[in-house]
Amino acid sequence: MGLLMNSQLTYRVMMENEMKKTILVMMVALLTLFFTASAMSEVMSLRGNDDLEAMAATPAKKKVQSVKGGIARSYKQQPPMVPHKIDKYKINLKNNGCLKCHSEKTYKKEKAPKVGDSHYVTRDGKTLSTISSRRYFCNQCHAPQMGAEPLVQNMFEGAK
Repeated sequence: MGLLMNSQLTYRVMMENEMKKTILVMMVALLTLFFTASAMSEVMSLRGNDDLEAMAATPAKKKVQSVKGGIARSYKQQPPMVPHKIDKYKINLKNNGCLKCHSEKTYKKEKAPKVGDSHYVTRDGKTLSTISSRRYFCNQCHAPQMGAEPLVQNMFEGAK
């Protein structure tokens, strides 16, 4: 009889320990869930308090700057910016609208800057009589500028 009571007592202690472990695991899980949910509710976006799902108004189209004499460069080796509209220019494998004014043959007549000599050099250093294929698509480096206010404060000062 003592052995039976001893085994029942041992079983009871084991069950109590299992219950304590189960309760502890459940409490940790609930606390984790609570803190995760509260942390997620405080997520802020770059929009501030605006709802992320709200539809933003379409921004007004900005006009392309037309600047006589070109746009000053901000740093050395910067490709020149385009001081006029280019939206009607076609640049594809068969046609490059920029070359109508900026090619070796036409730049003087059009009073436009000539394509840089570096545009006639291949990656191997060989000078060509026509523009190198790696420099043919002008708008990869040269871009028109818009008359738009900066979206964020900018303290950048260009090269002088």
